[in-house]
Amino acid sequence: MHVEIGLGRAGAEVRNVLASTFGLVADLPATVETGCGQRVPRARTSPHPRSVTCLACREFASRRHRALAEQLASMSGMPGLAIGAEDAARVVAWHRDLADRFDDAG
Repeated sequence: MHVEIGLGRAGAEVRNVLASTFGLVADLPATVETGCGQRVPRARTSPHPRSVTCLACREFASRRHRALAEQLASMSGMPGLAIGAEDAARVVAWHRDLADRFDDAG
């Protein structure tokens, strides 16, 4: 199993939100690019660390979740941010936890 390169950015969860908001969205592509650089069927990807068996994808996901955590942590003190400091801290912790779980051998 692999990790989609977008880490859910354009995945089923986003599609479902768009569908519930606007009523129509495009079909998901049958194949996706992965963290290891391959193109595989969407069914062979997972956002869950315990399911991902490709080492390169696990490393990619760990790096990406850490980067997202750091990016949000650095922005969380900025005025005008759409989420509060407590919510931002929870999301930062969630991304760091996921990064740690992708680092584990599984």
